[in-house]
Amino acid sequence: MTPRRVKLLAPLLALSVVAAACGDNEEAGGADEATAEDTGGEATAEDTAEATAEDTGGEATAEDTAEATTEATEAPTPTEPSNTVPEGGELPEVSEDAIIVTGPERSAEEAGSLQQVLGAWGEENGVEVIYLGDAAWETNINVQVAGGNAPDISIFPQPGKLADFARDGSIVPLAPEAADAAAANWSEAWTVFGNVDGTQYGVPVKSDLKSLVWYQPAAFEAAGYTVPTTFDEFTALVDQMVADGGPKPLCVGIESGPATGWTYTDWVEDMVLRQHGPEVYDQWVTHEIPFNDPRIVESMDTVLSIWNEDTVFASSGTIAATAFQDNGQPLVDGQCFMHRQASFYSAFIPAGTPFADGSEGAVDVFYFPDIDGSKPVLGAGTLAAAFNERPEVHQLLAYMATPEYAEARQIAQYELKGGGQALSGFLSAVQGQDPSVYQPLEQSFLEILENSSIVRFDASDLMPADVGAGTFWSEGTSAVNGDKTAQEAADAIEASWP
Repeated sequence: MTPRRVKLLAPLLALSVVAAACGDNEEAGGADEATAEDTGGEATAEDTAEATAEDTGGEATAEDTAEATTEATEAPTPTEPSNTVPEGGELPEVSEDAIIVTGPERSAEEAGSLQQVLGAWGEENGVEVIYLGDAAWETNINVQVAGGNAPDISIFPQPGKLADFARDGSIVPLAPEAADAAAANWSEAWTVFGNVDGTQYGVPVKSDLKSLVWYQPAAFEAAGYTVPTTFDEFTALVDQMVADGGPKPLCVGIESGPATGWTYTDWVEDMVLRQHGPEVYDQWVTHEIPFNDPRIVESMDTVLSIWNEDTVFASSGTIAATAFQDNGQPLVDGQCFMHRQASFYSAFIPAGTPFADGSEGAVDVFYFPDIDGSKPVLGAGTLAAAFNERPEVHQLLAYMATPEYAEARQIAQYELKGGGQALSGFLSAVQGQDPSVYQPLEQSFLEILENSSIVRFDASDLMPADVGAGTFWSEGTSAVNGDKTAQEAADAIEASWP
């Protein structure tokens, strides 16, 4: 057995590391684009010493660096891989025949269900499959690729990042079997995001519905509020809640480690769709209009005007310091009335919370209201792509494009969430799946995706990674903190467009 996963001495790599969104991460999430020092420059010997010192807990010496370099080139005995990629991005050493899959989904339920489903496929096909969730996926995947230590498959939360990797030759085109499976099971509205310059590189594996507001119907009823059906009604409701002096209208947090700011970009994207329509949205994404176009600045300002100390409950004191995951508990506890967040957010609602069953503490959702009745929907998702041409790798990708995979993933994640009324946090727009494997509220998410005439993919995920997973997040965070105006932030983002 020849080990093919070796330790990376990440600080020695002279590269810019790019991080991506949402997530699901999405999912979950996501992370932002940074360089070796988040400065846009290359890693230097000073970076190497500093990183080695951090790893050893003290000052780095020449001996430390030499030892680390030796470890990086030796081939240790393979060990049992863990369920997550450790800090630093090292992949476990496994047999030459194993398939390693990485991605940003890393909760016990997400990573656990992925391992169950992919592992079961591996057992049926005589190959070991290992899924590793990575809290710093968007950074580590760049380090791994630059160091010649890429996984076999990775799950991309950003089509823009996938396209970057395709154009620089880091990932390979899908084998015909995988490309055909994607085309047969997914509509072109989804496969297009894995198509780069006419070649299919990615298969869709997950879908998210973002234009949702989570709330407790019983809390609304007790306070005498009704679900808003227009954006004017939504802002009027926010004002009324403030005037009534009860819980804050909104729970908001945008902290997400290196991806801090992506929840602000989601709000902005929803507002661009509502205020200016899908054509302007598309022009914005492709840079046919500049990022600092007055219409985009207006949408950025609209979000900032809604978010203030009177309207927002931020559990960590400020919006930028509050983790996006930490808004489910205060919503359930009655510290806020509403939380605008994607369908995957059910994974962050406290365990045991009932969903849409009419009970006192049940949580439900309503559509984030539009302005002109066009009902635009903001969506997102993930795509899987391969870093090599091994036949079994592309056979696995073909399976991941099927309704059978989606059903198995949904069932596994639902069970890991505890069953009962729990929502899994997983959603797929794949064609031909059995919707009964989803809970009623999740089925309503699928209906929205299927029936909406205007659906747009998360803009930051489609933009070049320098912007969508970089300055849009960081400059947006500066605007949320009050360090910059929306105009200043938009000007800086426009200047960063490659």
